[in-house]
Amino acid sequence: MTEPARRSADEAVERLYLDHWEQMVRVSFLMVRDLGQAEEIVQDALVALHQRWDRLEDHAHAVAYLRQAVMNRSRSALRHRSVVQRFLDRQAAPATAPAADAPLLVADRRRRVLDALHQLPRRQREVLVLRHYLELSEAEIAETLGISKGAVKSHASRGSAALRGVLVTIGADLRED
Repeated sequence: MTEPARRSADEAVERLYLDHWEQMVRVSFLMVRDLGQAEEIVQDALVALHQRWDRLEDHAHAVAYLRQAVMNRSRSALRHRSVVQRFLDRQAAPATAPAADAPLLVADRRRRVLDALHQLPRRQREVLVLRHYLELSEAEIAETLGISKGAVKSHASRGSAALRGVLVTIGADLRED
């Protein structure tokens, strides 16, 4: 490149930088969601535009070229990130990965079990919660609720049987879903 052409490229790219830097960084950031990487992408696109300035067919389309370069480099960064993430996932993947909907199913089951628990009479529900959630002994449950150990056994037995019945029904519903 001759000296006047170099000066022309320097001035043109400087003007593009001043007029379009923030907008191009914002566009790239919206694509890659990383400010540092977005700034680097725009900087690289401006450098590439400067290097190709004398081969650019129509200098009036420099903004469009810059915009296209930023988008292409942003897509490329996303593809690279995706490849790296897949590699890392394969390195750390358990032998049997859980199903994608596993958290939803667990949450749904938990909600159904809690609904079933709330269908029980109050005392049976209290005994089962103290036994299974707090892992209290029969004596501790009796003391907490102010009832006899025999009543604790009775409520636990009846509550467990009723809960099993409801959960069997829930299990059938889950299999049909």
